[in-house]
Amino acid sequence: MPIARRIACVAFAFAIACGCGAPHSAAPPNSADTAKADAVMRVVRNFMTQAHLRAVIVRVTVDGKEIVTQAVGDSMTGVPASTDMHFRNGAVAISYVSTLLLRLVDEKKLSLDDKLSKWLPEFPQAQRVTLGQLAQMTSGYPDYVIGNQQFDNASYANPFQQWTTQDILAQVSGRPLLYEPGTNWNYAHTNYVLLGLALEKATGQDMPTLLQNEVLGPLGLKATANSDTPEIPGPVLHTFTSERRAALKIPAGTPFYEESTYWNPSWTITHGAIQTTNIYDMEATAVGVGTGKLLSADSYKKMVSTALRGKTHTQPGCPTCFDQNEGYTYGLGIITSGDWLLQNPLFSGCAGVEAYLPAQKVAIAVAVTYASEAFDDQGNYSNQADILFRKIGAVMDASDAPPMPPGR
Repeated sequence: MPIARRIACVAFAFAIACGCGAPHSAAPPNSADTAKADAVMRVVRNFMTQAHLRAVIVRVTVDGKEIVTQAVGDSMTGVPASTDMHFRNGAVAISYVSTLLLRLVDEKKLSLDDKLSKWLPEFPQAQRVTLGQLAQMTSGYPDYVIGNQQFDNASYANPFQQWTTQDILAQVSGRPLLYEPGTNWNYAHTNYVLLGLALEKATGQDMPTLLQNEVLGPLGLKATANSDTPEIPGPVLHTFTSERRAALKIPAGTPFYEESTYWNPSWTITHGAIQTTNIYDMEATAVGVGTGKLLSADSYKKMVSTALRGKTHTQPGCPTCFDQNEGYTYGLGIITSGDWLLQNPLFSGCAGVEAYLPAQKVAIAVAVTYASEAFDDQGNYSNQADILFRKIGAVMDASDAPPMPPGR
């Protein structure tokens, strides 16, 4: 069963093996900026062919100045992709939830050391797990998505199903912790579902309101909106996939490629943080989160910490436990790769990256969709937006390029 449906690209090769309105204004480009823009788009077009991509939307800025914002390829047959198209942002919203948590810490309304049991006393093992461990994904809770055959079977049988919080937590509430909290790391959607519920209990407000007031609004994100249902505001970047091939038992030699644009995303994360966005808000997120604009210096330091390097390991029965290193280190809701800070969602035929290089103030946002040739004979595929971002990063700063997986 393909595992590429996850909300973030955690199987990075270092470790194991997705505005409405008028275009944003920009200052007139100089010759150096024009050369960079041309180089970025050469990389984009060449990589589209190599990786069998259907569409790419990209935006690159340096210290707030636009270098390039373009869309290449087709959203649907005969419908070109455009820079104002909306798509799901997946794990990008994780960084919003972690930012919300840290803002509440800065406001002294709660602590990272608070136990989950303070707000969810009935949830198993809640007295052993802290809010900080949920945010860093070191709680030990198993994932209800990756490695869960029961969930795979149900979600692939009906990708339009509306999942409730109770539905998804029931998948893991009876399972033991994978390890003593704080002693290892595993990517688990479970953590942020529980964290979202705890933050609602702690504040007495729902997540859409909290995120809008505390994060999205202050960051100036006008095209990012909660979307617990399959609805996406227009214009829409359409997505296509072959990932249900194995689940539906489609023979390898039989063509299989279906539209997944309106598959229901209600399984992905805490309700209220299931969102749609556009490339402008993705770039603004890279800058806003990457600079710690909304956080105290201490909270920002904790968010981007690389303390997990050398402290995590592979573990039997844990498909997303691995040794964290320079290529991939998880902080509090954000990934550090080299000197770049990022999130890189991948699910339902859409992949994306928002990334920031603090020293040079370079922001990169990428969203891609896939042609049928991108999927193998089992329907598997990988986060090609992540590879494309790394290639673009090398163009923007060759001396501090994002690390590439071995063999790329």
